[in-house]
Amino acid sequence: MEQRNLLIAIVLSVGILIAFQFAYERIRPPQPQGPSGGTSVTAPATSGPSSGSATPAPAASGSAPGANAPGAAPAHAVETREAALAEQPRVRIETPRLHGSIDLLGARLDDLTLATYHETVDPKSPEVVLLTPPGTQDPYLAEFGWVAASPDVKVPEPRTRWTETGGPLTPNHPVTLTWDNGQGLVFTRMISVDKDYMFTLHDAVRNNGTAPVKLLPYGLISRTGTPHVAGYYILHEGLIGYLGGSLQEVKYSSLTPETPIDYSSNGGWLGFTDKYWLTSLIPPQDEAIKARFTHTLDDGVDRYQVDYLGPEVTVAPDGTAASSARFFAGAKEVNLLDAYKDSGIPLFDRAIDFGWFYFLTKPIFLVLQFFDQILGNFGLAILLLTLCVKLIFFPLANKSYNAMSKMKLLQPEIQKLRERFPDDKARQQQEMMALYKRVGANPLAGCLPIVIQIPVFFSLYKVLFVTIEMRHAPFFGWIHDLSAPDPTSFANLFGLLPFSPPHILMIGAWPLIMGLTMFLQQKLNPQPVDPVQARMFMLLPVVFTYMLAAFPAGLVIYWAWNNLLSIGQQWAIMRRRGAA
Repeated sequence: MEQRNLLIAIVLSVGILIAFQFAYERIRPPQPQGPSGGTSVTAPATSGPSSGSATPAPAASGSAPGANAPGAAPAHAVETREAALAEQPRVRIETPRLHGSIDLLGARLDDLTLATYHETVDPKSPEVVLLTPPGTQDPYLAEFGWVAASPDVKVPEPRTRWTETGGPLTPNHPVTLTWDNGQGLVFTRMISVDKDYMFTLHDAVRNNGTAPVKLLPYGLISRTGTPHVAGYYILHEGLIGYLGGSLQEVKYSSLTPETPIDYSSNGGWLGFTDKYWLTSLIPPQDEAIKARFTHTLDDGVDRYQVDYLGPEVTVAPDGTAASSARFFAGAKEVNLLDAYKDSGIPLFDRAIDFGWFYFLTKPIFLVLQFFDQILGNFGLAILLLTLCVKLIFFPLANKSYNAMSKMKLLQPEIQKLRERFPDDKARQQQEMMALYKRVGANPLAGCLPIVIQIPVFFSLYKVLFVTIEMRHAPFFGWIHDLSAPDPTSFANLFGLLPFSPPHILMIGAWPLIMGLTMFLQQKLNPQPVDPVQARMFMLLPVVFTYMLAAFPAGLVIYWAWNNLLSIGQQWAIMRRRGAA
């Protein structure tokens, strides 16, 4: 009765998992995508500090900006990216890794594509778009400037037309923007960029008037529309920052509209993180700032913003005040973020969500990266890593397989005990325990090899899932992206039949290879004497084959290769002991 109930529970659990996966793809609500065609879209707006407010705050769509604060651009209908970029004069950005432009209207960074990353594995496919200008479907931009402590002081706004000197912007050629407010203040901004993804902005204000002026520097990143997220528990996508001495991670769904989350911090950084991409404001690390995460609704359209306000500076007559900030916009490459962290940006590498087992996940990635540099293929690096893990745990696995050999040799004796005491389960267990003790066998020994590889399995899964280095990394044959599931399916004979199977039937060649190796390994293990248990264990390779079909191909290759190595090691030991 107990065995039957256990089998029923396992079958029901597997059935629920399969039914959930089948239904989830069909009934899950669509991800919010921002405004549809014809909906008004405006640039994110900010207002200066009022009583009780110390950071830039979003203003209503289309509201007239105050004289002392950045304001909203006029609303207009959604248009194409190309049309929006052609509306205003721009300064071109040309680096080895970035293409885009700076809008001279507002001096915004709102047009960036990643030159070395493409939408698909085809190198001729479009570049990944990161920042998008106002007027398009989902504007995504960064803005910097000054907030005046007095309402009668004019500061640059989103509609301010700057004058450019020295374009285009390249790693060896910064650009300078200037604007005169007509009241004696001359604003100058020098923008430079490194060969990767880091912009540096130096702002200066010259006071040619007769009265001192108090200003506060600010920076913000604004994102319109809730972006599509993977929705996995193991991956954070949303607002992120290192503020107040700790890492802050806030999901889009966790941010209540019109209820900002405020932080006080010395330096730090803040921005938006996607699975592979990051935008981040990096204020001076020796300054006290007030930062904020906000979510507002404008005619039903979600707007998210991260911003900070720096310390107040006083510009004396005939004097100059300056402020600086950095802005990262690009791919979350491990070595690159490590280098920026070492240059003084605290915990910047934690923008990559290596998870709670960071101490294990990141070293596994670094080992894989080292092997890839030697072998020239991340798939081969995974195979070599698996071999190294097997060598490390070789003595422990040997001990386990020796114990399993004893268990297999004892199966005839165990069967005799069952036949001897068919109706006395307690006596059966008592006699079997005595038999195990007498010969030094451990009935749980077979679980040890699986337990050993579980931490490595989940760490490798995390590495394949979150690191951009694995994105579009090929193996051999039909595997062109180790971070994606095997694209083949048995249902159309692995591409020989001209149709695309439904998602539930997308079980490719590598998951089937993995399932076969798991089945062969089970045949080497001691078989349960109870027929119900035996059928239950025979079902496991089928269940794992289906479950792992949706996992990254690199993980399935690791599991299959690990099974093959285990089979070889286990067979050699059992053959030596006469149990093969």
